[in-house]
Formats: sequence, C-alpha cells, structure tokens
Amino acid sequence: MEIIPAIDLKGGRVVRLVQGDPARETGYSHDPAAVAREWERRGARRLHLVDLDGAFAGSPANHGALREIFRAITVPAQLGGGLRSLDAIRAALDLGAAVAVVGTAAIRDPAFLEAACAAFPGRVALGLDARAGMLVASGWTEVTEVRATEFARRASDLSLAAIIYTDIRRDGMLEGPDLEGVSNVASATRIPVIASGGVSSVRDIQALKALAPPGVAAAIIGKALYDGRLTLEAALHAAARTEC
Repeated sequence: MEIIPAIDLKGGRVVRLVQGDPARETGYSHDPAAVAREWERRGARRLHLVDLDGAFAGSPANHGALREIFRAITVPAQLGGGLRSLDAIRAALDLGAAVAVVGTAAIRDPAFLEAACAAFPGRVALGLDARAGMLVASGWTEVTEVRATEFARRASDLSLAAIIYTDIRRDGMLEGPDLEGVSNVASATRIPVIASGGVSSVRDIQALKALAPPGVAAAIIGKALYDGRLTLEAALHAAARTEC
C-alpha cells in the first residue's frame, strides 16, 4: 500500500484544516516547495496537493506555489481543488500534475466526469468526500443526497486513475480512518481506492491493509505527519511490511 503525504495550500502557505473548516486552520510553512522536497527526500513516491483556495472559490488558485512545487520535485503529484472544467484540468496537468483530482463538478454533472476521463484517460482521479456516507461538494460546504458507494459504482467503467475517499468528519481529527466507508467504496468499484482522512498511526495503516480484498491502494496522510504524531518513515515501513 502506498503512503501519500498531503500538502494543502492556502494563500501560498502549507496549512491543515480541521474537517475542512477555514476557521480551524493551522499553518505549517511559508515554503511549500521546501516541504514537498523534504517529503520526497524522506521517501515519498507521490504527493497529494490540494488548492484549498481553489476548492472554496470554485476555480484554481495558488498557481505560484504549485509551480514552485512541481519544479522542486521529481516524484509525481496529484492535484485537486477547484478543477471544474476541462480547461482547468488541462491547465493543472500542463502545470506539472501527474493526475488531476475532480470532485464537485463530477458530482454535479456526471457527464463532465465522463468527458474528463475521455479527454485525459488515466490522468483524472475522482474525489469522493462524504459525511455519513453522503457526498459533499463545494469545499465541503454543500451536502448532497448522493451516496458515495453508488457514485463509485457508476464510475467503475471510466478510465479513472483512482478514487479518493475522504470521510470529512475524520479529516484532521487524528481519530483513525473510516474503515467501513473505505471498505464499502472499494467493494463498489473496480477503480483503485485511496483512503483519506483520520490516518494517524501505524495501527491505522495496518487496519487499512487488513481490509478484505479489493482493499485500498494507498493512504493519504496530512496532519499526523505535520504534528509529528506519525513519521513518514514509520508509515512507509508499515505500508510495505508483509504480515506473516
């Protein structure tokens, strides 16, 4: 299982929000490129970048910080936040992203998701952010009546790079991932599933690895790494270890 450090950008800085709430922000660095470079140096094979300003505004922002990150690293990075048009996806990929993550626009218009996958096969990931199994949109401010498992099932035939499932109640809370929700989404689709939200210990990583097939392909970790609760080295070791 792959471990993917998260870098959330707001106003050109690296921050973390609690449950996606802009009022509950912790700042970590004014040099996102240096943070990205450090995660790569310590063994990360992929990074997860989130343009928080773009997610809330509905169109990409933080262009300067993102450009510097892509110049600083050699590992691939996936980028989400405000990518709600084919032009925005193309711009993200041209900027340096290996994969563009779409969420709100895909939930509101499944035809857009189909068009994105057709235009950029294998380079689009679907971000499914949920509360109690129901999808949310617009920077987690809008609750829909669509179940994450049902949307994942409908997306199974698309040429997606991955589905990123986040339980927003756990994001930034350091209380462990939504194992049931992740398992249900993984069971509903043939697309590789990446778990996000709440992963904060070696035990959490082991629990994700222990999920019945098809399981999860990767875990995104943010606050636990920045707060020092979990080191990247320990996370990578736990993810790579083969249990007897």
